[in-house]
Amino acid sequence: MSWLTSVRNALAYVVPVKKETPDNLWHKCKGCGTMTFVKELEDNLHVCPHCDHHDRIGPLLRFQYVFDAGSYSIVPLAKVPDDPLKFRDTKRYVDRIKAARAATSEGDALITARGTIEGHKAVIGVQDFAFMGGSMGLAVGEAFVRGVETAIADNCPYIIFTAAGGARMQEGILSLMQMPRATVAIAMLHDAGLPYIVVLTDPTTGGVTASYAMLGDVQIAEPGALIGFAGQRVIEQTIREKLPDGFQRAEYLLEHGMIDMVKHRRDLRATLASLIDYLCGAKQAA
Repeated sequence: MSWLTSVRNALAYVVPVKKETPDNLWHKCKGCGTMTFVKELEDNLHVCPHCDHHDRIGPLLRFQYVFDAGSYSIVPLAKVPDDPLKFRDTKRYVDRIKAARAATSEGDALITARGTIEGHKAVIGVQDFAFMGGSMGLAVGEAFVRGVETAIADNCPYIIFTAAGGARMQEGILSLMQMPRATVAIAMLHDAGLPYIVVLTDPTTGGVTASYAMLGDVQIAEPGALIGFAGQRVIEQTIREKLPDGFQRAEYLLEHGMIDMVKHRRDLRATLASLIDYLCGAKQAA
């Protein structure tokens, strides 16, 4: 063994190996570009502490933020055909579904849970934009209807947190049929004397906006959420005019009477509890 090898081996015991910095310690805000410590972001409900930009979050975090601790349980997803039209573009549809399930650990784009909000019973459905853009297909339509049926059985309101790019093209007309199905389900909820509350999150667009996202008895939105049907570029090309600043954002819709309120994520839980108490407090007490 050469003297150089001996020195190198000796140094290995006294010189610490430089470790790579984990790449998940910091988060770059999509609103202001500021780097924020991930723990600080999580403590702030995934809202940027510098500019109040509301990050997109999935169903489990949403349930954790809104329901009373330990009070909720997931409503099982109904079984529907994964690929009713045997659709294929650059990839098979079943492969896209499998990839989305592996990435999100969810069955489809709408997850429903029952629980309590400050002691008030509620059923909540949450769309996850991370699952194929939150797109509406057979599974989402079935989950919505099951959520309404669960709310009727529990004698409580149904609350939906929307986040979607619209109907799922791989299911064609079957995805579009979920729009009237959801409308009928909302009518069933009203026939039972129960409220339907919508919380619009970023982004809510397309066929979801054209159906159950805009049919709430109370329409709430998170700050800065993109809410619309067609994209801004399509609208500008159609009407040949420049759209105003902030068009299709939550604050613009509030100003023009399209929604009832814009609420910061930290205030949503208390707001929903107050609404439930006001709209059906006596009914739940009975």
